[in-house]
Amino acid sequence: MKNNVELKNGFLIFLGIGLFFLAMDFLGLANKNYLRALNAFIVLYGINRTIKTNLHNGVTNYLENFISGFKTGIIGVFLGIIGLIIYVYAKGGESYLSTLSETYFFIGKTNIIMYCSVLFFEGVASSLIGSFTLMQYWKDVVVNPKY
Repeated sequence: MKNNVELKNGFLIFLGIGLFFLAMDFLGLANKNYLRALNAFIVLYGINRTIKTNLHNGVTNYLENFISGFKTGIIGVFLGIIGLIIYVYAKGGESYLSTLSETYFFIGKTNIIMYCSVLFFEGVASSLIGSFTLMQYWKDVVVNPKY
């Protein structure tokens, strides 16, 4: 059951990031780095839903909830990167990617593997930090489980 919550919320993260990116691209803002930072809030939302659901279902172990939240974030980020790869190739491949990476911190020409690797490690870091931060809040909150 816990895996279903992780998958559901990971997919919710994917949808949130995907819709946010599509909106940014539609508005011509996809190359604005500072707006990409908002992705972290989408990841935090999904992780928080997982931890909160686990607590309501009686899972109170700190490490178990931390790992569950982290897995949720990784699922969402991984699906988001797969979606980005498909979208980049649908929009023109490497030529479209160069417009996205102009404002990123790449020196010289980049490729899809390098770009997605950086995004993956960024996503892993935000999932790890987000899970830890949220667990600091949830570790002391008493939740009445559903019966």
